[in-house]
Amino acid sequence: MDAIANPFSPGAGSKPPELVGRDAILDDANILLGRTRAHRSAKNMILIGLRGVGKTVLLNELQRRADKSGCCSLLEEARENQSLAQLLAPALRKVLLQLSPTAHVSDAVRCGLQVLRNFIGTFRVQMGDVSVAMNLAPLTGQADSGDLEADLPDLFIAVANAAASCNTVVVVMVDEIQYLSENELAALLVALHKVQQQGLPLALIAAGLPVLPAMAGEAKSYAERLLVFPEVGPLNEAETARALGEPARAAGAEFKHEAMELIYQQTQGYPYFVQEWGSAAWNIASGSVITLDDVNRASELVRGALDRNFFRVRFDRLTDSEKRFLEAMAASPISPVRTGQVAEKLKVRVSNLGPARAALINKGMIYSPAHGELAFTVPLFGEFILRHASDGAHARRTRL
Repeated sequence: MDAIANPFSPGAGSKPPELVGRDAILDDANILLGRTRAHRSAKNMILIGLRGVGKTVLLNELQRRADKSGCCSLLEEARENQSLAQLLAPALRKVLLQLSPTAHVSDAVRCGLQVLRNFIGTFRVQMGDVSVAMNLAPLTGQADSGDLEADLPDLFIAVANAAASCNTVVVVMVDEIQYLSENELAALLVALHKVQQQGLPLALIAAGLPVLPAMAGEAKSYAERLLVFPEVGPLNEAETARALGEPARAAGAEFKHEAMELIYQQTQGYPYFVQEWGSAAWNIASGSVITLDDVNRASELVRGALDRNFFRVRFDRLTDSEKRFLEAMAASPISPVRTGQVAEKLKVRVSNLGPARAALINKGMIYSPAHGELAFTVPLFGEFILRHASDGAHARRTRL
């Protein structure tokens, strides 16, 4: 069929044509923002899930809804080797300026800009040529100690007070939040805790990998009383059928039932892969009905494309020892796999796996769903690794 009219949208953070299976999370976020606006306590939200399940899509949708309801939001993506101060300072400057769109600056917004100026100077955040209220006098004793756990709460309280003066809510949204260090996560939790204690209108909605509940608990013992961790998982079979069938019908086509069943089996219901399979099947189909044969042909193309691009890019970032570690994980017929099984496969002690395990977790390749267990952060990655290992062994035999 016509590729230009293809309704499916595989891509990093691309909104699917039909957002299904996420109603409960969207409703909970509405309650969080409503209670925050009313100066009532509510648990902040960190979405957790594997890569490819649509966390970024949800954050984008939640930001759109927050802004539409009159909130003032920021959405940033945490990165390796970037400090929390570098991440938040420019975005919070923009928020404060949005709260005073005219030449008149309220006292609360002015105070927020002064505290932000202190924070930027204290943590030496590079702002380029952008000035941050340089004509305002510094506010001594606010966000100027050099201790992030003391200074970030000062900044959040000042920003939240500015929002309260404008009768709005500031929504801090952070993607890939697992890249924060333990100290940074602890400071963020302290800041949120103090904001909540004062009933101020600032909320956090973030997203990251399933390691986050454990990370938050290690950072601060009260994390479970401050945060909720909605799980963004795969779609079930009925939701997968909706994600495929409704966009196709809207574009004048349809999937045969058995074609949708096969896509569910091939993708395990992971939204990114559902979009990949749906898009490829649409392009292959010769008529307006997408058949089982179309999906079979699409499966071969999609797996090849994922191997060359999506999976290969991730795999090539690894050292040889990290690759061997993942090959040992992939060889297990059960997931998650016990760390002891990996050690047994590699014929080493469990204690010797520490550096490679830590590096793979830091690179976002694996996570620990429970003590002593490991799993891949990307669905179908284990199958790619086994194919890669098999191809490598075949190539070595051929050379011999």
